[in-house]
Amino acid sequence: MEIQSRIFFAEEKLKENLERLKKGKSEEQELYSFITQAFSNIEKNAFSGIQIPKRLIPKEYIKKYKVDNIWKYNLPNAWRLLYSITNKEIEVISLILDWKDHKEYERLFKF
Repeated sequence: MEIQSRIFFAEEKLKENLERLKKGKSEEQELYSFITQAFSNIEKNAFSGIQIPKRLIPKEYIKKYKVDNIWKYNLPNAWRLLYSITNKEIEVISLILDWKDHKEYERLFKF
């Protein structure tokens, strides 16, 4: 099932970091491109990513963002985009939590 969503950032700092990538070195600009393409795909279908089992959701994310679900969107070069799906009345919202390289992602989820 495909459900459209709107993209929101969990923190303003994430939006600022994304803008820095856009103006950064070529590999940062490439990551920016991957992330914005992921946003487009998530807007078309909130379930584009892979759901993380609830038992693996980091407690820091539950406490900080008050989320009960996390989805992982695999980006090229072993980067991961983390987001949560929620709703606002009848509108589905994809709340962007973070992006991490594979090593940081594994550390966060204790793999």
